[in-house]
Amino acid sequence: MDAVNCMQADWLKVAYVVFAFCSALFLGALKGFLVGPIAALILIIGNLGVILGLLPAHIAWTVCTIIRCDRLDAPLKVAILIGLPALFGIWLALSIAGTVIGGVCYGFFTPWVSSFEAFRHDNESKRFFHCVVDGTWDTVKGSCTVVRDFYDLCFYSYPLYLKELRESPVSNDLQTLRMIHVPELIVVGLLGLIVEIPFYTVIAIVKSPYMLFKGWFRLSHDLISREGPFLETVCIPIAGLTILLWPIVVVGSILMAIFSSFFIGLYGSVIVYQERSFKRGVAYVIAMVAEFDEYTNDWLYLREGTIFPKPLYRKKNGSEIEHSVGGLGGKFSSTSGEPPAMLMPALARSVSVREAIKEVKMVQVWSNIMKSCEIRGKELLEAEVITSLDLLEWLKAKNGNEAAIIDVGLPCYSFLQTLLTSIRSGSNGLLMMDDVEVNHLNRPKDKILDWFFNPIMVLKEQIRVIDLGHNEVKLLEKMVLFGTNTQRMDAWHNGSSAPQDSLRAAQIEGISRRIIGMGRSMSKLPTYRRRFRQVVKDLIAHASEKQGIPLCNSIRSNSSHEQV
Repeated sequence: MDAVNCMQADWLKVAYVVFAFCSALFLGALKGFLVGPIAALILIIGNLGVILGLLPAHIAWTVCTIIRCDRLDAPLKVAILIGLPALFGIWLALSIAGTVIGGVCYGFFTPWVSSFEAFRHDNESKRFFHCVVDGTWDTVKGSCTVVRDFYDLCFYSYPLYLKELRESPVSNDLQTLRMIHVPELIVVGLLGLIVEIPFYTVIAIVKSPYMLFKGWFRLSHDLISREGPFLETVCIPIAGLTILLWPIVVVGSILMAIFSSFFIGLYGSVIVYQERSFKRGVAYVIAMVAEFDEYTNDWLYLREGTIFPKPLYRKKNGSEIEHSVGGLGGKFSSTSGEPPAMLMPALARSVSVREAIKEVKMVQVWSNIMKSCEIRGKELLEAEVITSLDLLEWLKAKNGNEAAIIDVGLPCYSFLQTLLTSIRSGSNGLLMMDDVEVNHLNRPKDKILDWFFNPIMVLKEQIRVIDLGHNEVKLLEKMVLFGTNTQRMDAWHNGSSAPQDSLRAAQIEGISRRIIGMGRSMSKLPTYRRRFRQVVKDLIAHASEKQGIPLCNSIRSNSSHEQV
């Protein structure tokens, strides 16, 4: 009898999974066809408007920066200016193609995936409700958010990058180039495009069947053995969708390989400039085809090595030679296994959903950063260190220099408090709001976070080692909040005092510069400005409530010009 009951229970589970999968598949497809065109049109029209509308400004800003940049000598400026039309042509082609493809995929697949995500709810009635509702209005709002973030990236972040390049100190960083190398740069850049694009495309297409069937085999094995994403019954419909959509993942990997080949090909010109050698530039173009072939062989568990020649293009000798990753600016060693170009999903054993949930998500990190800024901002408002006028100036400012105390100082002050709290608590990582700890084990596996996390850990260790006293901490708070505004710095009597030791003072100043530099880098990220703007609005509302002054009309009038 127990065996019969057990068998019936298993069949009920199978029937539930099949019913859940089919219903989610149907409802998701229906929502995709109804909501997808609206969301896709918003995203495509909005992003295309930003790309084409800001193109003249981008060209003018870039040319002006190259001409005025003291770090570049005349021949190098000429070489860059000659290559600009091709670079902007590639930017237009790739950005327009990416916008159209991304808009269609986002509009159609987001409602579909949301229907499957609804089965993670414990309550049966909630599952059905969320299966029907999720991914409808949220997808439309999400497309507007994408347009807004893309606008911030193009209109605010890109000019900041150019400004930093333009105003960076000359000192010993002057980049020189002989006129004789200018034709070599152009030839190798064109040769890189001619060679890398077709070879990367052919290699990716030829190996795509292996990726397709090996991916299906890995997912089917997990399904049969109930491992990875198939461990929890409620998540089987989601994993089933993964099997169904795996061909689209393969196609996306091919497109990413083609997209990467543009930048890797153009990076050959950088190799010529760095090595001062035309031959090494050509060697780089040949070697990167071999690197890509070898990388895809390793990730698809094919035979080791490559059939293509792999000449050396760096002067450095040894078994481990660093190769620059075109387009990403990073480095990897030939023995490290880091991907040089093609972004592909791993075919290794996947972890269970519950194991993945234990990881801190990127959205949690952003939420904690903004919540910390809001709490620290309220503390500074109540102490009258910053005022509502500072906040309103940030809303009206066209760039961060016009309101640096809020734009740079407040996030850096909040970040400093997070570092100090983490040090005092003995945390191995960063102890954020709500006792959320981000460390090397649970941090989000995100490339953007990789650029920040390790330098932040180094900075935290430096602050811990020098063991700042109470007065020195207060001085550091002043420096990161007010920067070069000595008048506001002197007006804040927080019990700080400058150390008598010049070495100690230099250490504190160096830490403040690094914190401010990290804050400026973080402010260029796509979602930052939108989130931080909401924090500023909340702080103004807090100041309005505290002072009894109606500031809502000012916020509305000052924010209307930034709506997309």
